[in-house]
Amino acid sequence: MAAKLGGPGGGKYHVEQNADINVTPFVDIMLVLLIIFMVASSVATVSVEVKLPLSQVPPGENPPKPVFISITIDGRVYIGDGESSFDTLGADLNSQIGRRDPTKERIFIRADQQTRYGDFMHAMNSLQDAGFYSVALVGEDKAE
Repeated sequence: MAAKLGGPGGGKYHVEQNADINVTPFVDIMLVLLIIFMVASSVATVSVEVKLPLSQVPPGENPPKPVFISITIDGRVYIGDGESSFDTLGADLNSQIGRRDPTKERIFIRADQQTRYGDFMHAMNSLQDAGFYSVALVGEDKAE
């Protein structure tokens, strides 16, 4: 709301309300933002043309399925859906991946939040002993 100072029907200090909305500052701000976004969008685009090479992936070849290791709260370990043990984890994992190189294989570990740290470290040591060095830990996203 704006106020009208002075004018007819009032004294020097008489203040009366003015109900007119002044949209000029709002329009000015919107036009400035429009110009800023127009300039920023042209800067964000890549103007260098590059002819990309074709990929060399043979047709029909799919990437390997990720391997998940699960550790339950009571200390049991699973590879995918099949149960294993900490002592045979490396050998079972090698037989599952076949002829692929274990040093280039990424292993995903899922563990219950109440799992003993010693069980988790036993699984990690078994993986390292078998040559699996790329290990990722899986967590649950926080629900919002």
